[in-house]
Amino acid sequence: MSGPGFGTQLLYTSWANRAVWAAVAIVMALRLVFIWGMGLMPQDAYYHFYGEHPALSYFDHPSAIAWMLKASTAMFGKKVFALKLADTLVTFGTLLVFYHFSRQFLSRQRSLNALLLLYSTLMVTILSLVSTPDTPLLLFWALSLLCLHRAVFLRKHIYWAWAGIMMGLAFNSKYTALFLPLGTVLFLLCSRQHRSLLLTGWPWLCMLVFALASLPVVIWNVNNGFASFRFQSSARVSSGLQLNPLDVLGVIGHQAAILMPVLLFALVYFLYRLLRKYGLRIGRIPPRQLFLLCFFVPVFVGFFVISPVYWVKLNWMMPAYISGITWAATWFRGKYLRWQWMCSLVVHLALAVEILFYPVPVNSDDVWVGWTGLARQAKALEKQYPADFIFSADDYKTSAVLTFYLDSLVYSRNVLGMPALQFDYIKADVAALAGRNGIFINSVPDNVHAADEKEFTNVLQQYFDAVTPLQPVIIRRGNRVIRTFLVYRCLNYHPPQGK
Repeated sequence: MSGPGFGTQLLYTSWANRAVWAAVAIVMALRLVFIWGMGLMPQDAYYHFYGEHPALSYFDHPSAIAWMLKASTAMFGKKVFALKLADTLVTFGTLLVFYHFSRQFLSRQRSLNALLLLYSTLMVTILSLVSTPDTPLLLFWALSLLCLHRAVFLRKHIYWAWAGIMMGLAFNSKYTALFLPLGTVLFLLCSRQHRSLLLTGWPWLCMLVFALASLPVVIWNVNNGFASFRFQSSARVSSGLQLNPLDVLGVIGHQAAILMPVLLFALVYFLYRLLRKYGLRIGRIPPRQLFLLCFFVPVFVGFFVISPVYWVKLNWMMPAYISGITWAATWFRGKYLRWQWMCSLVVHLALAVEILFYPVPVNSDDVWVGWTGLARQAKALEKQYPADFIFSADDYKTSAVLTFYLDSLVYSRNVLGMPALQFDYIKADVAALAGRNGIFINSVPDNVHAADEKEFTNVLQQYFDAVTPLQPVIIRRGNRVIRTFLVYRCLNYHPPQGK
């Protein structure tokens, strides 16, 4: 591949080499420290909760993340580090596959620089430290692209079947994997040199194998009224569509954060140069570039396009960067790689301070501090009120974390007749709790608006005869309050009608 850009000479001075590799070593060391030094995230606990209830798929996502975490805790025990280690090992596998994939398009030096670009990102840190379906998704996405390359460009037909399997495993990780078969068809339609493959059976064999490998997700949905498909499609559209053009700035901001601004600017700049050179004459783009672009542009540009009417989450574009970074590395100069790594080093040092010392409070339940202190207090409440059940209602976060730390199930907002994600699909009938007393734990994310959170007692009183406040759980570091949880004892539960 060749074309205009930042140049081709990369790390060309010894001091620059030393600076970059020192940054790489520091960031690598920090990520390893984070495995043992970072606390449990609610996402870690929630997807571990998946694995404690084995199923073909789950309400909000498919099952790959559940089996990944279950395998790790089966080997290392129900420990926080076991979850982080699983994320790290799978992400390391993604990096290895990415390097092997990039070698199909780039020289050894440029492949190394592509790997350095990917490894510098905050995206890799997130994937390796916070359990999400994106962690296995990116591994199987990279494997899918590697198999497709061998099938298309090396004419090794068996890899059409392997590509279908990898796509299916990606789909069993997250629904974003639908961009893989779409990208395959798009490439074959747009590439004049490869369009004839559509007249053979090989791409269609790939699609058939993909469909067969995706059956676990389909079967679960058929057996559960297509709940997950509806939640991820029509339900999201009906609840999330609203015009807000400034949300584009938010998407630019969080993509700059996870990629670093240097890399995001480079991707946008190279796309601009590509558009100037080829315009809409897609068929004139060299096939190997076109292949990479067909798995990058639809995801990257597509989510930017919908961002004025729908809030795009920071992880949705992540798969696009497997081929996007490979494509951009062709023209990425050494000095920009150094800037990228200097940005990465600064960000990761700041992140280390935040994770280890928590100087800047996060006004959200999506945080890694305070949960162990809450778990200790919850265990004391279990001993004090052994016949009571414990529940929360902040979507899934407190319930999932306490279920991880306690020896019993902590119920969610379905106790109060509200949708409760995967908690609605486990064998735990809230109607069986009728007549029992409950302990309700309500998080105050900003530690300030406790009065607002106390208004939730009006909801509790609809399902219990009496609601009595208990001593709140206050988590401190030194003299500073870092987490606040309100606690109520609720007497004589009346389940919602129909439950």
